[in-house]
Formats: sequence, C-alpha cells, structure tokens
Amino acid sequence: MVNMEILLLGNEALKQKAVPIKDITAETAKFAGELIDLMHKSKGCGLAGPQVGVMERIFVVHIEGDEPRVFINPSILETSEKMVKGEEGCLSIPGVWADVARPEMIKVQAWNEKGRPFTVEAVGIAARAILHEYDHLEGVLFIDRISEVNREKVVARYKKKWASKAKGSVV
Repeated sequence: MVNMEILLLGNEALKQKAVPIKDITAETAKFAGELIDLMHKSKGCGLAGPQVGVMERIFVVHIEGDEPRVFINPSILETSEKMVKGEEGCLSIPGVWADVARPEMIKVQAWNEKGRPFTVEAVGIAARAILHEYDHLEGVLFIDRISEVNREKVVARYKKKWASKAKGSVV
C-alpha cells in the first residue's frame, strides 16, 4: 500500500470539489484497493479520494454484511423525502460524532473499479455512509450539515483531543 495519510479537519483540500475521473484504469483500481485497505486499517466504513488528497470523484464504502464497494463518478439519482437523524463521525475528524439528518433511502449510479456501471438503492446506514462520502466529493464535511452551535461544540472537542497531533492542519 502506498503511504497515504488521511487529511484532517482544517486541511483546505477537504473543502474543495473533486473532479471526475476520465478513464478508469488499472491505476484507478489499485488506488481503490488502497482506499479500502486504509479505510479498514483506520476502522472506518467509508473513505473518499479527497480525504487522502486525491481530488478525484472516487470513494469506497464497506457496511457490515456487505462487500466493500467502490463508487467512481457517482450520481445521486433519488433520495427519499423522509429524513432520519443518525450519529456520524469521520476519519478526517477523529474522535468526535454528531447527529446528522439525511434521507432514509437513496438511489445512486456509479462505476466500479473495473469500469462497469451500476445502480444501487441503499437504506439506513448504507445510505448514510454513501451520502457522507459523496459529500466529501463536493467539499462538504458532516459538520457542515449540523447547526452552528453543534458544529462549534464538535470542533472544540476535536481541537481539545486531536489538534496537537494534526499534521498540516490548521483549525
């Protein structure tokens, strides 16, 4: 595995939009595998290219009971009107969590690491994880989806716990 590091809160790359991947190559598949490895090593259920400084539209998700999935150039086709709150954390903001409201169900289209298109409907935690990672491609963090008061609390907890360890991050 390439020595990738997860970027932490305060790194400007996390606020930028990712660009589409033009060609899905063997290198793309290799990178997807490295994302999966790093996600597992970091004990996460999702990881996006921008979180490791690769500003391309790719993310991986692994929900218990399912195989790891690679999403390249994803599009959200549908979301349910029903919103549900659930606790979220992020490998780029380690050690803190907050309740975030998200659609209960989504339908997403993407390409896998072999260049094959697929469409999936996801509910519950799978929908939440996909939307969370999709947000990373848009330069959005989960804390951008909570109230300002709660965001300040989360950032304060993060700073207290991790800021001294954050390489290249200025919160």
